[in-house]
Amino acid sequence: MEILISAVVGELVSRSLNFITSKISKPTPVDVEDRLRRYLLRAQVINDEAMERHITNQAMLLQLSMVRDTMYRGYYMLDTFSYQSQDEGRKDKVVTHSSFSSEVNSLKRLPSCSRNTLVLKQMQETLDDLSSLILDVQELVVFLASYPRMSRQPYSMHLQLANCMFGRQMEAQFVINFLLSPQPHGTEELDVLPVVGPCLVGKSTLVAHVCKDERVRDHFSGILFFRIHGFTYDELANFRKECAIKHRNRVSDSDGRLLVVIELISDLNVDAWNRLYYASKQCAPSGSKIIVTSRYNKIVKFGTTKAVSLKHFPHEACWYFFKTLVFGSMDPEMHPRLSHLAMEVAKILNNPLAIIITARLMRDNFDTQFWCKVMAFLRGPFEKHVSRFGDPFELLNQNRPAHLGRVATPYEDVVLQHQYQRLSEEEVPEIRILDDVMYGSMKPHGKFEALAWRSEIPPYYSYVFVCEIQKIKSTAAKRKHSVL
Repeated sequence: MEILISAVVGELVSRSLNFITSKISKPTPVDVEDRLRRYLLRAQVINDEAMERHITNQAMLLQLSMVRDTMYRGYYMLDTFSYQSQDEGRKDKVVTHSSFSSEVNSLKRLPSCSRNTLVLKQMQETLDDLSSLILDVQELVVFLASYPRMSRQPYSMHLQLANCMFGRQMEAQFVINFLLSPQPHGTEELDVLPVVGPCLVGKSTLVAHVCKDERVRDHFSGILFFRIHGFTYDELANFRKECAIKHRNRVSDSDGRLLVVIELISDLNVDAWNRLYYASKQCAPSGSKIIVTSRYNKIVKFGTTKAVSLKHFPHEACWYFFKTLVFGSMDPEMHPRLSHLAMEVAKILNNPLAIIITARLMRDNFDTQFWCKVMAFLRGPFEKHVSRFGDPFELLNQNRPAHLGRVATPYEDVVLQHQYQRLSEEEVPEIRILDDVMYGSMKPHGKFEALAWRSEIPPYYSYVFVCEIQKIKSTAAKRKHSVL
């Protein structure tokens, strides 16, 4: 008890001194930056340690998620402050026009004194939030040691976020807890967990990551994956057949429990769901469970538990992800000009697939001139399309074509007709949409397929575009071309 009282008194004294000190002295941006870096290092240690453990406590995962999100914001503020300082000392100042830029970047249009004051205020707010969170999770850090470690991965896995799932630890553990929780004794109903979210937000990746967990694989005798497009009778017949075969072959293992994962490509009405659920009950024994993923929120009402709703990451987290993908094991601070360019590019990208394929392109072409070319393209044809028609990937999700320009021949458009995913065992096109078509000189004839990205994590989907190259029918563009 004396130790506890002493610790509480010491903490109160420390907080009081910090409050008095903050009121008396006005910290400089350099002081705030230095303190923020130290707290970010502590947050990184906590986050890395937590990522290596099987944590089942949802409240603890929520606290860790708050620390992680604030850590991303802190790194974003540090980089913004650093690159802004570089801009002030460089004549070829870069001004961001992206509609996706954060409020921090609008500070560049303010006078120097006002800009520094606002930057200092925002950095101080981030520092206060992070220091308060780290103080709150001190007990949590002690409890972390009681949770078992995951199987160790090669160190290179942690240097390249393309090889692991990013930022979904809390959602993954929620799904695992659902799968491992026992059903009420005697019930004949099957538990159903809906996973919803916009296209390309990571629903299939989350489920595939969970299904690789050894606890899940030991709990079920078999895991079945189905992709339902229009819910035809052929799809339903195949669904029943696969479930029956899997159950018959594995009935002696784990009481024959099956995990059925259903990926809904299109919308699903109540009648169609009832037929699918009834077919599952016929061939899946008691204790089996269903995970159903869809971009449509209607499936939430089909669940027997709270749905997992995935959203796109905020731009601070996207910048952290993008920077790690681009630089890998290299220190971004050793390449300040490239780091600045990378941040300007990341502000324009607002889609996870665009972030991943652009990061791979820039990593494979680690050159200032090429990165400037990428940024010029994104600020030109890409943003022009976004301002007129909307995000290209959202248009594709709505089965509408998206027009993008080409770097090698600026008076031609690459028209993306639609996109789809191929399974890991299926062949993929040799033509790459970014390297060969948009930033390269290859010009296939007619309609063709081009590979956007081949995922390195489960479910190992390949993302393919159906494209066509068209000339821009613009009189103004032709006159400008003749002048050049």
